[in-house]
Amino acid sequence: KQFLTFCGLCTVTTVAVQAQSRLATDIKSSEIQAVADAPTGGTDRQIKVVDIGTHNVGVGVLRRGKTVQGAPVNAINHAEVTEVYYVVSGSGTLLTGGTVENVKAAAADSEIVKVAVGPSNNAVFKEPAQKRRISAGDMVIIPAGVYHGFTDVTDHIEYVSVRSDPKHVLPAGYVSPVLKSGK
Repeated sequence: KQFLTFCGLCTVTTVAVQAQSRLATDIKSSEIQAVADAPTGGTDRQIKVVDIGTHNVGVGVLRRGKTVQGAPVNAINHAEVTEVYYVVSGSGTLLTGGTVENVKAAAADSEIVKVAVGPSNNAVFKEPAQKRRISAGDMVIIPAGVYHGFTDVTDHIEYVSVRSDPKHVLPAGYVSPVLKSGK
């Protein structure tokens, strides 16, 4: 009985120490804006990746420009990472799921795979399962493996993406070079 009490105390103590050693991570609006405004880095810019124990969480900012009416709609999926989009400005029609064609794996050594979203595939939508107009203030959850892409962007759409990474494929501890340099 004393052994069981001791084991229980050790477990409670270990859990308490682990919980105390974990800290919250802030990402300030000024940091999001600094990464969004950086002159280089493409349309998908990772801000930070944090290891929270059970999985990593990445936060990025993305900006898509005007789309060409009637052009094929590019699609991408991420094998291991779920994304939650929060639209901060602009609008567009988000296509998700359905049938795609011309599937090509994203290069394993590309920034998009190594830093932003892990293993991914690029394709072209043939027939999306869902189409919905999204704009500032809207949120969308896109599960891992679901193809997604934008059409009907008349000017731009900018959104923050929170990325749940249960398999730790994103680089924990990553901080955007823009934030490291203070630019």
